[in-house]
This record gives sequence, structure tokens and C-alpha cells, in this order.
Amino acid sequence: MTAPAEQPRQEGAKIQPDLDAYADALSGWFERLWPEARELEVVDLSIPTATGFSNETDFFTLRWREGGKARERRYVARVEPHDGPLFPVQTPRTAVSVELQHRIMSSVAAAGAAPVPPLLPYEPDRSVLGRPFFAMEFVPGVIPADVPRYTQAGFLVDEATPEQRARLIESGLEAMAGVNAIDWRAAGLDWLDPSGEGRPEMSHQRALYRGYVEAELAGREHPVLHAALGWLDRHDPRDERVGLSWGDARVGNVIWQDYRCAAVCDWEACALCPTEADIGWWLMFDRLSHEGLDAERLPGFPTRERMIAHYEKVSGREVRQPDYWEVFGLMRFCAIYIRLGDRMVGHGLVPPEASPAVENQVTEALAERLEALG
Repeated sequence: MTAPAEQPRQEGAKIQPDLDAYADALSGWFERLWPEARELEVVDLSIPTATGFSNETDFFTLRWREGGKARERRYVARVEPHDGPLFPVQTPRTAVSVELQHRIMSSVAAAGAAPVPPLLPYEPDRSVLGRPFFAMEFVPGVIPADVPRYTQAGFLVDEATPEQRARLIESGLEAMAGVNAIDWRAAGLDWLDPSGEGRPEMSHQRALYRGYVEAELAGREHPVLHAALGWLDRHDPRDERVGLSWGDARVGNVIWQDYRCAAVCDWEACALCPTEADIGWWLMFDRLSHEGLDAERLPGFPTRERMIAHYEKVSGREVRQPDYWEVFGLMRFCAIYIRLGDRMVGHGLVPPEASPAVENQVTEALAERLEALG
């Protein structure tokens, strides 16, 4: 067995592997995967140097000869994060984030529910890159930025027409509805069931996040988050129309071509729960990206009411109590910010006294929503 390609070195706050060793390891992996290929090599490998606290995403080009012809294709690898997943683990069978993502993307592709990048096999063997990973074909297109936010700068502000903005949002909601429509039992997604009994319910998600919050806080106080958990218990809509939730449904997790969804990405937060959780998360990010940043809602960007109406139209499902699902989304975001904030401190990005795990913009937004809703 060869040594893993990853021999970490510190670069800023992010651990960087040796690029040459990484490329050699990926070349060897492809050679085993495609023994008929000749003169195979990985080139133009790029591993983002910005700190990542979810998945590591690597870009590279594969060159080879087949049938006497030179071939070339662009790929993306998702590698298990050093610190483990950011979101709570739904079941013991989903503890490895990249395995979870690969399995769910395979199921979505098989169902034809929404476009996802073409996948290569999942690789659990840590001797290749030092951590589990999977590779997928590169899908060209554009992705709205988080910093600065897509409502403040970038192609949606500077280039898009009102019609194109509306088309993009509607296309994203249609992709979400496709995911939500998957028959999770027929798709064999019982491994994602937190109940373990074939009866996933909203109560399981609240219990999962409550346990996650208590473990991550480790005795620290977080009155806003605890208030939100209590509010969610008291206002439970008893909506048990359970399906597959994308989990991180937002415009920044889609690759867009001509303002239409070309590929749905970032599945590490997927779950079996009432699928209104996705529209709630989408609405939450829309509010944070507009009102939360004092950003003007440019012509074409639909209102909250229009987004709900379009989702209802394409999904055939009434969205009951959308405020509840937006608070649920804010609670989830606030919960993972505990782990995120602690990692920021651990990587030396912010001083401990800043307490980013508790004192952050998501906590402020959650407090504002709770006050507004009473």
C-alpha cells in the first residue's frame, strides 16, 4: 500500500496537501479505474487556498490517450473535510460527508429529479488522498458569490435583466421541487431515516439539532438559539409530509447556465423531513441576502410571496406556515455556526474573545425573526 498523497503543510489557516503528490495519486486512481486509458495524467490541479470548513473542492484536468486519440476532460473532486462534517450527522450510516453526498447525488440522478454533475465512483480508501473522496465531471457555468453577496455585486446585479433574474429564481425553485418529489422509499433512501423505523418525522430533526446544539455549546449559553428551539416545539405545524430535503437549498449552491439550473450541488445537509424545510431555508437566505444586507430587491427578483406561489405551482404542494420553516432554517444555520465559529477560532481567524460561535449575524437575524413573530 502506498502512502497517502496528503502530507499536510500549513498555508495560512488552511492545511494544504502537496500538489504534485495529489496529482500523482489521482492519476494512479484513474489508471485503476480506466485500465484501457494510456498516458493518463492529471494536470492543472487547483486546490482553493481560502479556508474551507465544509468540503474541500479540488479542480483538475485529466489527459489521456484512448483508441490512438488524445482526450481531455475537466473534473472536480470533493474530499472529506479535515474537521469532519459541519452539519449534524443524520444517522450513523451518514457519518462520512462525501459518502453521503455521493449516495444522495446518485439517487437524485437515478430518479431524474434534478440535474447533478455526472459522478465517478466513491473512494473510501484513505490511502489514495488521505481522506475519502469522490470525483465528478466539471459542469461549466456560473455560481452566484457569497462575498460580496450576489445581491450586491456580480452577474446578477451587473449583467442580468429582470427577466433573467426571475428565470434563475424560478428554475432553482423547480429543481428544489423535483428533489422534494422523490419517493424516498422507492429510491431506497431508508439509510437516511433518523428514526431507523421507516417513519421519519419533524420531531426527529428537532431532537437531532437540539442534541447537536448542546454538544457543540459544551456548557456555553446561547439564549437566542434555545428560545428558537422552544418556539419550534410550541408552533409545530404537525406537517409530516416527509420527503427528501436538499438541506442547503440556495442560489449559491447551483451551477447556472443561461440563468437556468445546470447542476444542483452541496448535498451534505440532506435529510428526510417535511420538504417545506427547503423552501424555508431558501426564503431565509433570500431575506439575509436582501433585507439582512440592506440590499435593494432589484427588478426581477421575486418577492417572498411570489417564490412561495411558484414553488406551490411546480410542486403541487401547499406551503403551510412558511414562517415556521424560515425559523427552522435560521435555527439550523445558527446551530452550525457554533461549530463554524469554533473552527474559525481554532484556525486563528478570529480571537476567542469574539465568541463567533454565539455572537454572529445569524444569531441576530434569528432574534429579529423571533421578536417579529412573537
